[in-house]
Amino acid sequence: MDDAGVIGRSVAEPDLFAAIFDRHAPHIHRYLVRRLGRDVADDALADTFLVAFDKRAHYDGAWPDARPWLYGIATNIVSRHRRDEVRQYRLLHAVGPQAAVDGHADRVAAQVSAQARGPELGAAPAALNAKDRDVVLLIAAEQLAYEEVAQALGIPVGTVRSRLNRARRQLRAALGGAEHPDVKEVPSHG
Repeated sequence: MDDAGVIGRSVAEPDLFAAIFDRHAPHIHRYLVRRLGRDVADDALADTFLVAFDKRAHYDGAWPDARPWLYGIATNIVSRHRRDEVRQYRLLHAVGPQAAVDGHADRVAAQVSAQARGPELGAAPAALNAKDRDVVLLIAAEQLAYEEVAQALGIPVGTVRSRLNRARRQLRAALGGAEHPDVKEVPSHG
């Protein structure tokens, strides 16, 4: 049974909603960890599914996959923690990436490259406005399609495209305006 069917039936049989949690909690948790950090992500995940459970009667059954809906709820919860998120990016900018722990050559080489660009990479997302940052992270980190981001954030697909375009320009400018050979842009499936 697809998510829409499970959610629809869970209105009368609340225990069925556990299947939605089992299917999507790992994805939503990963997103929340990226956005809020591991300490806050567990609470935010619980909040996300509590809100989803409370709003399940209003779920649009035309969407067989509930993940974009859940990402939208999670993004709204993240917005409550915006100040903490910006502080986290600023801290990354100030401290830089951690030193490599194990001596593996590939990891050390990657760490050196990250340290060289770390302060810039940490500060760049913090410089974006909150709405543009939401779009970038849902597309880049969570690999949602444009249509899924539009559904998650409750905005038109054209707005997703324009926010992403603006954010990419700002990120490129913040990183010196040049394309870097070690950073490849992966086209979205949207």
